[in-house]
Amino acid sequence: MIQFKNVTKIFPRGVVALKDVDLTINKGEFVILVGKSGAGKTTLLKLINKELEPTQGKIFFEDVCLCDIAPVQTQTYRQKIGNIFQDVRLISTRNVYENISFAMEVMNASDSDICRDVPTILDLVGLRQKMQCFPTELSGGEKQKVAIARAMIHRPGVILADEPTGNLDVYNARDVIDSLVKLNDMGATVVLATHNEKTVNLLKKRVITLENGHIIRDQEKGKFLL
Repeated sequence: MIQFKNVTKIFPRGVVALKDVDLTINKGEFVILVGKSGAGKTTLLKLINKELEPTQGKIFFEDVCLCDIAPVQTQTYRQKIGNIFQDVRLISTRNVYENISFAMEVMNASDSDICRDVPTILDLVGLRQKMQCFPTELSGGEKQKVAIARAMIHRPGVILADEPTGNLDVYNARDVIDSLVKLNDMGATVVLATHNEKTVNLLKKRVITLENGHIIRDQEKGKFLL
């Protein structure tokens, strides 16, 4: 589904973020990226999301080379991907329902589709009762669950999660990870970047370890090893 072939990313001033990366992520996998800050995890996610272009090599998504996707087609491509960040980026002046419905409005969804789908996705993350609450009225974990619901509302096949539990306590972090596992069980491919050792070891999913832009370890049912 996602394939990196000899991918290198070099930023200005010669900073090498990724070097000669070969990687295949299959449809329906749950993959965890680990590594120290600066190892290349976020760069890898941004390359998948076409926020960055590789300096060298090619990236394929569903057998299509991302280099062949024209700028005007980028937004259509990104509709296949849901992004979850450490910074949840909710709109403070909109309630939970409106934050999620806005993601559908920009895709020209009908009012009937919005009325049907928003409560359904909130049920999935256990927040239907918070539908009319504003971000300031939510806990950190609840905000992150809203962000997950927003990322999933257009039914993407891939979820990219960049340190989604970085600002959460252990209880809320577990709830967020459980939501990602549930989405994976429903068929979504999940790529999670995290520093959370306990999360990695509990999940027992595929673990890819990055160091200085290189993949140094790729383990099925891996553990947090640095």
